[in-house]
Amino acid sequence: MIAQLVTSFIASAAFGVIFNAPRRSLPQCGLVGMVSWAVYILLNGSYSTVLATFAATFVVGATSIVFARLYKTPVIIFSVSGMIPLVPGGMAYDAMRHFVENDYNVAMQLAAQAFFISGAIAIGLVLAEVLNQMLRKVGSRI
Repeated sequence: MIAQLVTSFIASAAFGVIFNAPRRSLPQCGLVGMVSWAVYILLNGSYSTVLATFAATFVVGATSIVFARLYKTPVIIFSVSGMIPLVPGGMAYDAMRHFVENDYNVAMQLAAQAFFISGAIAIGLVLAEVLNQMLRKVGSRI
């Protein structure tokens, strides 16, 4: 598990480099990716992959918001690089490969799962932002 966490840290920080994130934000980008991958690994054994991805992406959104406030940078710098380990690129590739090989049943199953995981990523990020907006609105009234 340690090797996976280190690898997810490096991958997330490297995508921060690719997306021209500020140099001082790269450790935080890697940390967001590493924490989300840890949540994914811990939940994937007990729950479905889609639910584990949703929870991990929610953690990405929440930690990205916290880091954005702490370091006064846009949220997207941390959220995009943090969710990179969760993107089902390999699964989408396998689905396309099975389509090419005329194995449509397996291809449809993989494509549907990749679609649901992608939806879980989107919903997790949106839910984190909506909860942040609600908490800020409630906090401003008090």
